[in-house]
Amino acid sequence: MRLTRFSDYAIRVALYLAAHDDRLCSIAEVAKAYDISQNHLMKVVSDLARAGFVQSRRGRSGGIRLACPPSEINIGALIRHTEGEIDLVGCTECRLNGACRLPGPLDLALDAFFAVLSRYSLADALGQGGIERLHRLLPLSKPPSCREERD
Repeated sequence: MRLTRFSDYAIRVALYLAAHDDRLCSIAEVAKAYDISQNHLMKVVSDLARAGFVQSRRGRSGGIRLACPPSEINIGALIRHTEGEIDLVGCTECRLNGACRLPGPLDLALDAFFAVLSRYSLADALGQGGIERLHRLLPLSKPPSCREERD
């Protein structure tokens, strides 16, 4: 199974915000850190905010942050939300629909996939020393200075 880019970006946003839980972050900052489209990231963050994973504040002093501690954000729930209804093979459009017995095992496999992911929190994904590693790996790990904001 391959996750969508939307899920990939949602996980990246959550990890970034977990590493910067002491402050509000901007979407532009996160987009720059990962070198991804700010417009696409706005859609991801908006969705995460509607679902309650992220809090957002509008305005000049606004930004985004996790809605709860990383230990309370379940990776399985996050990915299940961002992936939506998953049809691994597209059995509903198949001519063999109803005669083939593969949908049952595929559903079991998908349930097992999410069962494993549901055992882990965002804090688990970071691991011991994960925040420090993220700060070293991401090019923008500090809030922009006032001078940079005006540029």
